[in-house]
Amino acid sequence: MEQLINSVGAYLKREFGEKTVKLSIDGGFTCPNRDGSKGTGGCLFCSSGGGGDFASTIEDQIRLLSEKWPKAQYLAYFQNHTNTYAPVDILRRKYKEALDNPLISGIAIATRPDCLSSDVLDLLSEINEENYLWVELGLQTIHQKTADLINRCYDLSVFDEAVAKLSQRNIRTVVHLILGLPGESREDMIRSVQYVCQSGVWGIKLHLLNIVRGSGMEKDYSDYQPFPSLEEYVNFVCDLIEIIPEEMVVHRLTGDAPRKILLSPEWSYKKRTILNGIQNELKRRGSRQGCRYTKKIISV
Repeated sequence: MEQLINSVGAYLKREFGEKTVKLSIDGGFTCPNRDGSKGTGGCLFCSSGGGGDFASTIEDQIRLLSEKWPKAQYLAYFQNHTNTYAPVDILRRKYKEALDNPLISGIAIATRPDCLSSDVLDLLSEINEENYLWVELGLQTIHQKTADLINRCYDLSVFDEAVAKLSQRNIRTVVHLILGLPGESREDMIRSVQYVCQSGVWGIKLHLLNIVRGSGMEKDYSDYQPFPSLEEYVNFVCDLIEIIPEEMVVHRLTGDAPRKILLSPEWSYKKRTILNGIQNELKRRGSRQGCRYTKKIISV
């Protein structure tokens, strides 16, 4: 079957020869945007779980998933909060504990661009030389007005510097963007995607904005609709896929909040419907990832 999107699932199957599943691990970290060193309350969209509402332990997740995928390989994914925000000796111990598990084939680490000190980068480089690794950076938007609104607490230049340092160490880097943030136009979101694409990173995650209980948005944006309908979101994501270079690995195309905490949009829990809709729309267009990609310099 023709592959219309260079998805992370297909990429990992080629890389490891088997279905490879990420296990969302709660590493027990916090965030500089929660403990007062940069801010408090976290980013406006972030739930009390720190973006890892499905995270648990390696053992618990393998127990849940092994029946569905008995021959799968596993990556330990440190997901919620900021997973490089601790002294290096603590980071080393937690990462090593995961990698020492014989069922774990590699590690993925989600963090903030402003939490990559030189000693942390040295540790990541060391791990990268001996293990399969990627690092995820939560950018969300390139636009400073929106960054201020969501309480991101770092500037775009910090992201640029982090990407450069990771690239120098040949560490695969994935960038998170959120689609539908308040005040952002279609063109604003397109420019964020184009900016990430020109950065040369390995992968991209496109998140549908979910308004969830326990987030800063719950009070003032509980009824906010980032897109008028599921169909409109599907069409816009297809437009974005067409401008993402074909070699970039696509890790996510929608949101993934538990229904019990989801406030808006009410249809975003229909993950399979959204993903099937994207595939069907690309087929209808006779389209695929990168078919409209052009190299251009996007400045802010």
